Amino acid sequence: MAHQNLADPDRQDLVISRRLHAPRAALWRAWAEPQGLAQWWCPKPWTTEVRAFDMRPGGAFHTYMRGPDGGTSDNPGCFLEVVPQARIVFTSMLIGGWQPAKPWMAFTAVIAMADEADGTRYVATVMHPDAATRDRHEEMGFFQGWNTCIDQLEAFAQQSR
Repeated sequence: MAHQNLADPDRQDLVISRRLHAPRAALWRAWAEPQGLAQWWCPKPWTTEVRAFDMRPGGAFHTYMRGPDGGTSDNPGCFLEVVPQARIVFTSMLIGGWQPAKPWMAFTAVIAMADEADGTRYVATVMHPDAATRDRHEEMGFFQGWNTCIDQLEAFAQQSR
């Protein structure tokens, strides 16, 4: 199976697990460099402006997305954990310096990367405070949108090896 999409009914998680055909180091660079992140972070033709990027626990992580129709999505957040080339945890429920936030969508995301065969196992687990928020995120197109971004991440990482 190329990838697995799961909504965990016993928890408030949405999970995508995929084997990407790119080395973990290249995927990490695409994540860890703001100019790279801006290239794949949201589904094209939307664009991303990285407004804050302090990749350390408590550091600000703020992206602002614009759509071709004039739509926007402002996404301030905070990194919670960073383990180089292995794990990134961020949340919309805090902003930089551990300050509380009032997000439009409350979640914490855990991105895990591990070597697998000739590529990388990439697992995105997005945890929500309740089933209603999880269901709303899924209904908004979570799996399609996040998988599109993961496709773009994989392509960007392959190009920038």
